[in-house]
Amino acid sequence: MHRIFLRPLGEPAKRSLRLLRRLPLLALGLGFAAQAAPPAAPSGGGELVIAQSAPFSGPLAPTGKGLRAGAQIYFDAVNAAGGVHGAKLRLVSRDDGYKAPETVRMVRELAKEAQPVAFFGVVGTGNGEALIKEKVLAELGIPLVTVRSGGQALVKPPYPWLFVTRATYADEVKKVVDQFVPIGFKRIAVFYQDDPFGQDGLAAAESYLKAAGATLVAKGGYEKNTTKVETAVKAIAAADPQAVIMVSNTAASAEFMKQLRAAGNMAQLVALSVTDGPQVAKLIGNGTARGLSVVQVVPDPLARTTPLARELAEAFHRFPPKDIELNHTVAEGYVGAKVLVEALKRAGPNPTPKKVRDALETIRDFDLGGLVLSFSPNNHAGSRYVDITILNQDGRLLR
Repeated sequence: MHRIFLRPLGEPAKRSLRLLRRLPLLALGLGFAAQAAPPAAPSGGGELVIAQSAPFSGPLAPTGKGLRAGAQIYFDAVNAAGGVHGAKLRLVSRDDGYKAPETVRMVRELAKEAQPVAFFGVVGTGNGEALIKEKVLAELGIPLVTVRSGGQALVKPPYPWLFVTRATYADEVKKVVDQFVPIGFKRIAVFYQDDPFGQDGLAAAESYLKAAGATLVAKGGYEKNTTKVETAVKAIAAADPQAVIMVSNTAASAEFMKQLRAAGNMAQLVALSVTDGPQVAKLIGNGTARGLSVVQVVPDPLARTTPLARELAEAFHRFPPKDIELNHTVAEGYVGAKVLVEALKRAGPNPTPKKVRDALETIRDFDLGGLVLSFSPNNHAGSRYVDITILNQDGRLLR
């Protein structure tokens, strides 16, 4: 029988044995540490939040939804291509019902809850003016890109934190006067929304008609967020104008046209860009809506005659929004989103709202594919593009 003699372990061996016994606990501890400490995000990665307060209920719901859809289509395309400096874009929207006090409240809430790098797509002259008058954007230090308004008060003088990506209402009215007065339309009326938006367009019409030697024969207003147009119809029909400039939203424009035609007046009607022509045709019928002219501030998205329209059509097909038809409002949202993303690119990785604001002012002669846009410290009205379309017997817009 063999005996095994165990020699006492020396101190180095004892230390090795103690280390071996502790290895499982060390490994377990390292595992906990790895779970407790999240990995550092790569520079420029993560998420950039864009916040929107706009009407998604009430008479201007189609406008808010169209703007949101156009922006979301472009953000989806950018995200599919890797984002901006590796960061994905997320659009957070809230319904303000086209009410200026709600716009102010929503913007403040969104700033606190979503911490956006920029705001996007507010609808309405009065809504934008409220943000300026109450110094909301300046206090928050967050820029707003794309207001669905061409109001002069939003761009003259330029407000440091607000950037408009469309032509002004004055530009639109001038286009109407320049096109219609020379061909014999000398007696013209104005139908307008009785708020800062409508009053802005009315003032422009009074000025340009006088300069062109035409006569403003009547004017009639209606209350914002309503279709109470009866008084305006009566006043304008009695004046028997040759043409009517309509500074009004889609629902009110449709009701006005229906009632004016029913009153026997066949004046040429020309609506500013806030009216969606095909929607008017759906509301009152193609026959009644036929001949309505509508000013546009973006190239026709259905014509496929510009690189912008073709790009938008492809993106719309790749990332189709639910229950939204491709139209000029969607195109306007898409344009605004392209401008904002260009600013985000220029602002660099991990942009702050201030860097985005400063980057916007560096955008010069930015060709979006048939529409050129420029900003500067002295100019926050980026576009002067204006065109006029007309509804045909099928409810479609033609140039």
